[in-house]
Amino acid sequence: MNNVSHIAFIVFVLVACGVFGVDPDKVKSVSVMEGDSVTLHTDLTQIQDKDEIEWRFGSENIRIARIKRKIFSTSDDVLDGRFRGRLHLNHQTGDLTITNITTEHTGLYQRIVTTENKDTTKTFNVTVSARLPVPVIISDSSLNSSSSESSSKCVLVCSVVNVTQATLSWYKGNSLLSSISVSDLNRSLSLHLECADDSYSCVINNPIRNQTKHLNNTEVCQTCSGPDKESPSQPQNSSLIMWISAAAAGILFIAAVLMIFIYRKHRITDQEDQTRAGEIVYADPTLFKRAQKPIVHQEDDVVYAGVAVRH
Repeated sequence: MNNVSHIAFIVFVLVACGVFGVDPDKVKSVSVMEGDSVTLHTDLTQIQDKDEIEWRFGSENIRIARIKRKIFSTSDDVLDGRFRGRLHLNHQTGDLTITNITTEHTGLYQRIVTTENKDTTKTFNVTVSARLPVPVIISDSSLNSSSSESSSKCVLVCSVVNVTQATLSWYKGNSLLSSISVSDLNRSLSLHLECADDSYSCVINNPIRNQTKHLNNTEVCQTCSGPDKESPSQPQNSSLIMWISAAAAGILFIAAVLMIFIYRKHRITDQEDQTRAGEIVYADPTLFKRAQKPIVHQEDDVVYAGVAVRH
């Protein structure tokens, strides 16, 4: 780089970055998912023979690509080789494409175009977001049984691992209940929620995409029945149980009445039979001898009375 270009670059750094950082009004933000490709444009339609283009990366403005007199070159070995095999220059416009990008490629990219001793600069703030995992919802048994007061409640935990520049949130329908964010590399996030119904969902999102996990209460927390957070189906279940209990009590009452009635009727019948048996009088049997005809003995002297016949 000649002295004029070197001085121009220093002036650019001082003006664009200032004392504390890059002027946000001169920075174009670009967001991309990990594993995708991103192209940074020079805004040129055709490179001229005398044009010189440099691409620099990071706070130290390390050169990663250069075009001079239509000679294209990339510096794959800089920064521990993180750009090795990923940089591609467009031979017509000078646009820089980074393929299979990762989170370690997040940062500021500066483009410097020199044409006939005139320098123009442009800064890109590239944010590479990691692929988002689907959140996992589990029941925290340690919190469920931590005290007698909360033993009837179900505490749910939504968590994700190895995320960068992401926000984890609990939603009820479309209403945000709580959220937590992380900007560091490879961090884990978790959020707690007390007993809830199936209208709740856990969402992990970054500037590009999001992943949602809807709560399935029957799978995660079957005993979710806190006194102050009762599921909508519980009143119906309580009414059904009450009706079943009342019907069972009625059947038992009717059965008891029938048993008492049958028992009393059977007892009265037995008493009547015993009474009748006591009232029967049996006559003493009396035997009589058959009367015998008197025996007439013929007497020796028979006196016959005389019969007088009157005319």
